[in-house]
Amino acid sequence: MAEGGNAFERMCGIVGIAATEPVADRHWVAVGRDAMTHRGPDDVGEWWAPDGRVGFGHRRLAIVDLSPRGHQPMLDPKSGTSIVFNGEIYNFKELRADLAARGHAFLSDSDTEVILAAYLEWGDDCLAHLNGMFALALYDARLQRLFLARDRAGEKPLFYTATARTLRFASELKALLADSTLARRIDLGSLDCYLADGFVPAEQCVLQGVRKLPPAHAMSFDLRDGTARVWRYWKLPDAPAHDSSLGAEAELLDELERLLGDAVRRQLVADVPVGVLLSGGVDSSVVTALAARASSSVATFTVRFPGHREYDETEHARLIARHFGTRHVEIEADRVGVDLLPLLARQFDEPLIDSSMVPTYLVSRTVRAHCTVALGGDGGDELFGGYPHYDRLLRAQRLIGHLPRTIRRGAARVADALLPVGWKGRNWARAFGADFRASVPPVTQIFDDTARRNLMRNGRDWPLVAELLRERLVPRSGDLVQRATRLDFATYLAEDLLVKVDRASMLSSLEVRAPLLDARVIEYAFGRVPSALKTTPTDRKILLKKLAGRLLPASFDFERKRGFSLPLSAWLRAGPWREYFEDVLLDSGDTWFDRGWIGKLLAGESAWSTNAERLFGLVMLELWRREYRVEI
Repeated sequence: MAEGGNAFERMCGIVGIAATEPVADRHWVAVGRDAMTHRGPDDVGEWWAPDGRVGFGHRRLAIVDLSPRGHQPMLDPKSGTSIVFNGEIYNFKELRADLAARGHAFLSDSDTEVILAAYLEWGDDCLAHLNGMFALALYDARLQRLFLARDRAGEKPLFYTATARTLRFASELKALLADSTLARRIDLGSLDCYLADGFVPAEQCVLQGVRKLPPAHAMSFDLRDGTARVWRYWKLPDAPAHDSSLGAEAELLDELERLLGDAVRRQLVADVPVGVLLSGGVDSSVVTALAARASSSVATFTVRFPGHREYDETEHARLIARHFGTRHVEIEADRVGVDLLPLLARQFDEPLIDSSMVPTYLVSRTVRAHCTVALGGDGGDELFGGYPHYDRLLRAQRLIGHLPRTIRRGAARVADALLPVGWKGRNWARAFGADFRASVPPVTQIFDDTARRNLMRNGRDWPLVAELLRERLVPRSGDLVQRATRLDFATYLAEDLLVKVDRASMLSSLEVRAPLLDARVIEYAFGRVPSALKTTPTDRKILLKKLAGRLLPASFDFERKRGFSLPLSAWLRAGPWREYFEDVLLDSGDTWFDRGWIGKLLAGESAWSTNAERLFGLVMLELWRREYRVEI
């Protein structure tokens, strides 16, 4: 195989094109690649097949073995197979040994070369052997076929456009938008989902004609006839039998400690400084404890925002850092100004209703001055039942689930008519009519169907599809906790949290790794841990907190968790944020929204009502569509 490079390749940006005929205009690959320079400032590469029908581009952020040997795209000259790869394969050493025993020779210590050999050995089934975060593209010259895939949780992104003759792909939508011929019209169904849930789910994309390859999916494009196929290569394991493992709680706890400890150990490997993002919550504190066990030199980072004591987690982080003797760095973030919003709207290819993208970016930018890689705690809430709405749903099911749905639906209609949008408790009152036996009530919805009709200027003709799509995504299970956690794993985690972390960290060229999303930990959490050890009507994240009890100091506060967030509601009552939001939504240019209704949302900020996150989502949508000149 051609010379590769390093143990773990790197975070980076990938882009490419495959066509049934030679590509006449090759310029787009380089332009699209360089639109993602932030994803890989250390190196750049481009490769074209001899017949001109396939082209790959690559941007590199070097993490391990910083020499030029890690250059991509990588080619196996014997088979003519080429690869571009974004991510890391944490079990590549074991795979390399296995493949070497099967006769494969290696010229490097690169996990990219291991993927290439795994594909040559097992074909599409190579994905079952990979434990890591990845988005990859392989061109098999023997089969004249392009092969694409994403990791199980969706940590690394992949967008694509496909016609009968051509397929283009990229890590970020902005790379596809570098093609001036790409239509820039909004997909109304995806926009409806964005307004309802705060993100665009599954394979949908906010732009017409563009798709996302969903997590745990692969895709092929046949250059001989232009046919494309998408399939799921992995799914969550079946849930354990009801409470079947309660008697083996100690065994489950030992297994979790072993699996998560090994995941942390693997993810600490790098030839650049590695730190832990320590917020002071359970997840990041457990990661810190296991990192300190695996390494004698661990750096932890906590960020505080001046002037907002209620959002300051430094005391909680200090407790953990002192206990484990980490090299602790407390960072005071830059001021949080509205000037960040256009920058983030440009970076987040699809808009996102999540104001924590602002502090996440500030954290990433500040930590990047100290290290290139950071471990975080993403995934703990979905895997182990940590969100506040989980136990509240169980209590609601117990209290009202037995009542006739006709009565509950009537109460929900009254709430919809009487409680204004933004009133605390409105979503829960509207959820009274839900089927607690088969669905997951949409209690975290941003704009409900009534609000979306009022919001859009053509509201009467608005395509209300979000609720129908969400119902199709709800797993079939008689267990409410299983339905809720699995739904959030497939949607909120993949399309909000991981998108937020990827775009915000990559804008600063910082790699963030998530040990809790190790493939073995995911399968353990969903296939071995019963719901009663995740969430009950009175407790959440039960098993993970038991592990924390083993590892963390006795004075640790198990209930405190604010995470990276902003006092947005207070800022929108008066001051520069309020003025900026009014300017974007009411006073400048054309808008898709009903201005009178927007005014009511702005007027609704109070102790009992807040629309701050809704307004944030509308501002980010407006800034995004102006930046990329998108039409409705």
